[in-house]
Amino acid sequence: MKGNLPSLRQRLLTLPRSNKRLLQVAVDVLLIWLALWLAFYIRLDDISVIQPFGAHAWLFLAAPAVALPLFIRMGMYRAVMRYLGNEALVSIAKAVTFSALLLTLVIFLYGDTPALVPRSIVFNYWWLSLLLIGGLRVAMRQYFTGDWFNLATLSFVQQDDSQPRVAIYGAGIAGNQLAKALRMDRTMRPVAFIDDDRSLARRVIAGLPVYRPRHIQRMIEETGAEEILLAIPSASRARRREILEMLEPLPVHVRSMPGFMDLANGRVKVSDLQEVDIADLLGRDAVEPQAELFERCIRGQVVMVTGAGGSIGSELCRQILASEPTTLILFEHSEFNLYSIQIELEQRIRQEQLKLRLVPILGSVRNASRMLDVMRSWRVDTVYHAAAYKHVPMVEHNIAEGVLNNTLGTLHTAQSALRAGVRNFVLISTDKAVRPTNVMGSTKRMAELVLQALAAEKQVALYDVPGEAPVTNRTRFTMVRFGNVLGSSGSVIPLFRQQIKRGGPITVTHPEITRYFMTIPEAAQLVIQAGSMGTGGDVFVLDMGEPVKIAQLAEKMVHLSGLSVRSKHKPDGDIAIEFSGLRPGEKLYEELLIGDNVLPTEHSMIMRANEDHLPWEELKALLAQLIAAIKVDDYLQVRELLLQLVSGYTPDAEIVDLIYRQRGGAISIPQVPARPQAVVAKVS
Repeated sequence: MKGNLPSLRQRLLTLPRSNKRLLQVAVDVLLIWLALWLAFYIRLDDISVIQPFGAHAWLFLAAPAVALPLFIRMGMYRAVMRYLGNEALVSIAKAVTFSALLLTLVIFLYGDTPALVPRSIVFNYWWLSLLLIGGLRVAMRQYFTGDWFNLATLSFVQQDDSQPRVAIYGAGIAGNQLAKALRMDRTMRPVAFIDDDRSLARRVIAGLPVYRPRHIQRMIEETGAEEILLAIPSASRARRREILEMLEPLPVHVRSMPGFMDLANGRVKVSDLQEVDIADLLGRDAVEPQAELFERCIRGQVVMVTGAGGSIGSELCRQILASEPTTLILFEHSEFNLYSIQIELEQRIRQEQLKLRLVPILGSVRNASRMLDVMRSWRVDTVYHAAAYKHVPMVEHNIAEGVLNNTLGTLHTAQSALRAGVRNFVLISTDKAVRPTNVMGSTKRMAELVLQALAAEKQVALYDVPGEAPVTNRTRFTMVRFGNVLGSSGSVIPLFRQQIKRGGPITVTHPEITRYFMTIPEAAQLVIQAGSMGTGGDVFVLDMGEPVKIAQLAEKMVHLSGLSVRSKHKPDGDIAIEFSGLRPGEKLYEELLIGDNVLPTEHSMIMRANEDHLPWEELKALLAQLIAAIKVDDYLQVRELLLQLVSGYTPDAEIVDLIYRQRGGAISIPQVPARPQAVVAKVS
């Protein structure tokens, strides 16, 4: 019998709504008759005098005839049983009470019959009806939700009218858990549900009316809702984007629920409510990773991630754990970042009982001997090189550090991989390496050129390793290029949120500035898969979707916070957007391709770019000149070499390195080509 319970529950849930209502009415009629029969029995203690098919038949017909219209009028058959709330229980108590009073009136008017009808049975009938009709509904709610022992749902708490009124978008399990959490927390007052399901419209769930999305404006007017909470964890990003675009013009603050697993485990707290995920505004659903590609360079191997504590590096580590390497080496120069990612991963390893060794190594990619020692000691199979300085203005003000970390650090890491016999080497590159206007982008393109040149050599005469014989190249070098990731260090999104909280203004550099965006988990998954496809020297480009205007993104964030943008046309708006001008080295549009030669791969969101590069011996000579110029702070020579090495490099007319300017270096550089308007190369 126990094994049949889930199927019975499922059959009841999948009945047509009209059949469910008919079943409820039939059961209520039986319960009314049972309550009336028991009322007689408790009062008279004699079954023989109770005549439901005889002298008392009129009363047994009158009881449901009086009660059912009241039950219908008070919405008892509009409430969804499995989401029955406290308000619905109060309505049941009122309906039963009124029906008992009306039955008393019927007995008083028509009770002069030969059959005995004690007036006191009405009281018994009232409390028995409450117990049977209300109790059955509570029991069925617990049965349908599978939560027999959660008595918290039975609390009757008086709502405070001073609490902010909120509507919940999504009347399913997540929405009902949220409504329950809000009532227990008592910091917000749920007043309505919004749901796409037409069959739920005009019904009552957990005591709250359900509105269709097209009636949201009316819902706001009728309920006074000041905020809408999204409780749709299973909706696709495309659907969430549609919902957010619909909600954006409304004068309400929009927030969302935490992840689906927390909801499934019943761990919903009001404190978990968060601002709308910007990934939902982009509306692009992530593509499921291909398991074979994902595991090719990881499963059963020793994997090393440089920059393991950074935004991309840490997510790479999280993704790598799932593919079961034998050893994961976290290489990071920031002690705090290394400690943070180590603690997080160790906790996950314990919880999931993963069998791998986690090795935290503190060090810099600029220390070649340290890199080589690590790779040889642990016999590393795969390196994901994510260590880099990425903040454009910061690197523009510190040119030497940018070159030494991004270019020379990549060179040291790649040569260490060659000498240690590492099989796979994947560089995390950037769209800013394409026709760069800044030092950061040009140093990342230089890093690509180093790997492309090394990949073309079968025997590599190493740079700056005196006395070492040429090394046989057994390493497969690949590069993965993509744009901005949401939530990374230096991202504009957290900055905009802080500025909105402070009341503005939001600062955007230029009205027309656009960027490509991708979520960090999606980028990390695609990087791992792209790194598995290369044959050597490949430059892979991720499909970043459509570029996004930063100013429009800022406006959407203001609107979804329930505020308005202050402008010339709306001087009384809440938040102003100010344009501060492009920063040093910043460009309006980013690109993903240097040329037009792009080929598809076995993954729909990864393309292979065919781009020119320099021979290793020629590149080595130019690298030696670049490093020599850095050592003597000759930034004029550094710029000349970058112009010679990096295709399309168009720097600003001024060198803004802080040391260079402090020492009185020439600021204006003659004969620097003017920066052309970049054309966005759309990858489709």
